[in-house]
Amino acid sequence: MRRFAFVIGAALPLTAGFAAQAEDVVIRIEAKRGAEAAADTARNWGAQFGDVVTFPLADGWVGIALGPMPREEAAARLAQLKEQRQVPGDSFLSPAEGRELTRIGDATPAESADAPDQDPQAAAPGGNASTFPQAQPPATEEEPVPGDLAGADAAPSSDAATTAEPEPAPEQFFLRLESTTDRAQAEEMLAKWRETLPEAGLWSLPNGRLAVALGPMDRATGTAWLQAFRDAGAVPRDAFLAPGEDMGEIAIIGKVPDLGAPPAPDAAAVPMPPLEKVQRALRWAGHYDGGIDGKDGPMTRAAMAREIMDRRASPDPATAMAELIARREAWRAEMGLVELRDAHTGLMLPAPMEKLQFDRAERALSIYGPRDGSGAALILFSQPGGQQEMLDLAGLVTALGWVPTPERKVERGSIVLDGRNQTHIGHAEGQVVDGRAQGFVLIWPVSDPEDQHRLAAEISDNLARFAPGAAETQIQAPAIAPAAAQD
Repeated sequence: MRRFAFVIGAALPLTAGFAAQAEDVVIRIEAKRGAEAAADTARNWGAQFGDVVTFPLADGWVGIALGPMPREEAAARLAQLKEQRQVPGDSFLSPAEGRELTRIGDATPAESADAPDQDPQAAAPGGNASTFPQAQPPATEEEPVPGDLAGADAAPSSDAATTAEPEPAPEQFFLRLESTTDRAQAEEMLAKWRETLPEAGLWSLPNGRLAVALGPMDRATGTAWLQAFRDAGAVPRDAFLAPGEDMGEIAIIGKVPDLGAPPAPDAAAVPMPPLEKVQRALRWAGHYDGGIDGKDGPMTRAAMAREIMDRRASPDPATAMAELIARREAWRAEMGLVELRDAHTGLMLPAPMEKLQFDRAERALSIYGPRDGSGAALILFSQPGGQQEMLDLAGLVTALGWVPTPERKVERGSIVLDGRNQTHIGHAEGQVVDGRAQGFVLIWPVSDPEDQHRLAAEISDNLARFAPGAAETQIQAPAIAPAAAQD
């Protein structure tokens, strides 16, 4: 932040009429006690307005304002901001002369009263939505009391009548989530909603109720995201879009939600990618645990809705899924995944071979240890047999500590083991396929759980056989020292 002082009207002797016309003012929007609290709140306002300043008040309070700017320009701007409910209803004009103003952000400090008008498009976040600090000294003509919202500053100069009318702002809407008549309950509701929608704010409606809402946004964005949030189960079925003019006054300011725009009405529709690719990408992202069958079932639709909700890149399912698939492909390239064909087991799969190196093959196992201290390991297994042989191999994996104290999910023809300790995460999957018990164990550093989950999903979805295994005639389970896989 840059500090600067304005001493206005002292450089040249001017006539009284011209001095009044050229007077610079600020739009007072809020006050906070303490420099740190004021700076945090001012930065939130600065996300929406490019000319936020702070200045000291009495008793440790700090004023937050927009400006400085000529009085007639400020009067028109304040009227527009109040009409759009983008500033608290008790905001007012106050002279800039003699105040030590601190500019928020990286904007160059104003040299004169001719700073360009900023036309914000959304309600600014932060603060308690009141211009007036509690327990302030009695108001003067320059500091109006709440019953006199504009005070002496409300009277514009004679030239204000000739000021051009500001361009009407686009109509704004808010996603109404929940309401109550009790203030304490309303604040509890807001805190709960902010766990999933941190930008939500609280509004005092004209009918006296208090409403938790998300916004502002234009009608098209609001309509599209309301449906997306409903599909994800993120908002009640009776949530609705309300025009800004129906929202009353801000009680607790939220933040403008970062929501991707819906496709333009005249834009060509984005085709939905093949559902098998969508399911693989959703599983990679941690949203889907179902089968890769290419069917548009309830699990697939629910996973798609969760991805849209988490990323908020687009409310359009096809666009969001195409972006997800592209993100997955970029991750695969970054991880250096290549197709591994293991001759000993006859299995092929994608593997991060920059982090792995072949160690040895024993009986039904093919073991890849860490490369360059990566902390990763991969064990493939394949032998003739059925359910019992698969369970025997799972017991061996547990006994060797590859999957520490695992949680087991056993079904007919399949088993999944998950566990971790202080150093690594272990994940194993086994299946009975065409008379063989086959599968893999992935060992990954405990410090990187996200890539571990994604990599396990990639291997699971793509594990396939390209040839018979060399050890298929050796049914006896091998004995392998635990230290070999932990090296």
